[in-house]
Amino acid sequence: MTTPLEGILVIDWTQWQMGTVATAMLADLGATVIHVENRVIGDCGRGLLKGDTWKLPNGNSAYFEINNRGKKSLTVDLTKEKGKEVIYRLTKNSDVFVHNFRQGVPEKLRMDYETLIKVNPKLIYAAASGYGPLGAEANEPVYDFVGLARSGIMNMVGEPETIPQPIHGSVGDQVGAIMTGFGILIALLVRERTGIGQKVDTSQLGSLMTLEGCAISRQLLMHKDWPLDNRKRVFNPLWNYYKCRDGKAIMLANLQPDKQWPDICKALSIVNLQNDPRFKDIKAREENREEIIGIMDRIFISKASSEWMRILKEGGDIVCSLVQNISDLENDPQVLANKYIIEYNHEALGPIKVLGSPFQFSRTPVNIKAEAPQFGQHTEEILLKLAGYNWEDISQLKDEKII
Repeated sequence: MTTPLEGILVIDWTQWQMGTVATAMLADLGATVIHVENRVIGDCGRGLLKGDTWKLPNGNSAYFEINNRGKKSLTVDLTKEKGKEVIYRLTKNSDVFVHNFRQGVPEKLRMDYETLIKVNPKLIYAAASGYGPLGAEANEPVYDFVGLARSGIMNMVGEPETIPQPIHGSVGDQVGAIMTGFGILIALLVRERTGIGQKVDTSQLGSLMTLEGCAISRQLLMHKDWPLDNRKRVFNPLWNYYKCRDGKAIMLANLQPDKQWPDICKALSIVNLQNDPRFKDIKAREENREEIIGIMDRIFISKASSEWMRILKEGGDIVCSLVQNISDLENDPQVLANKYIIEYNHEALGPIKVLGSPFQFSRTPVNIKAEAPQFGQHTEEILLKLAGYNWEDISQLKDEKII
């Protein structure tokens, strides 16, 4: 074994993002992932271009490229019996089947759990939905913004006066994908120990609630919503962000503020305030928070963020960070040292940078293949090597518009 999931075969009947990212993560870990696409239109993500927003130099969609890297593409018409038979033959030798279609679609096409488990009793069948498999809204359509709204997370962003804010970057889909991948890995472990295949249900709603686990659990125990603070009135001024002269901000995150207060005073050249009765301890600083935050605002705005980071890092045990933009990450030394972003020579795009893996294994390293498949690129290869078809069969399937 050279990669963590080498030898695992995944049938990936997903589209858009939550399902496709889950299976792309499995591909990153070394699984062979067959991306099953509609014979005519393919994965809907292929057509997401939005002008130049997602359009790559080679004309492909960056959205599809990102969410389907490392996979093989199989085009098939699942409305036809011979198309279903293609999937059934693949399922016999597969470990995992994943979909993120609404309830009713897999049943109508006979791609549901009860059908496929008869073909392969040891199959791990994963269904990624919007709201979960049960309840009156189980078959409702859900996209990222809807999941954010329903989960409550939009009311945890900003300050008390701010209207609910979405988090951009498809966070709901991404965390849903992570939890789907996690569920699949657990099921594979159970099968390894017991020989039992099973269905794994995950949802965007449940995943986002897990992401908010601390806040939701607090509410359940204390019956209080997570408080939003005006940054000028936070109870701990050393747990706050401050704007610098260059327009960037520094985040202070000191949970033991009385311990760090002397170092902060020294770094900010306000040693004269260290033992000031208004600010000498956490209670005093809370009572006079607007005053001390105002003082710190005026100090931080006097220097550039890079200069402040140097001063703070040299100033003792101060927990802090530059508030970065997404574009800052590709040159972040810590990101690069851990290969969270890597350089890659893409077959079509040439030298590029791509997101690396969050995992590091000492004996089975992750080997990322950043290319997403061209439409139907591997159909013949998959049928020949993995489904037991011959060239005559393939020719007939093409003539009948099955593939």
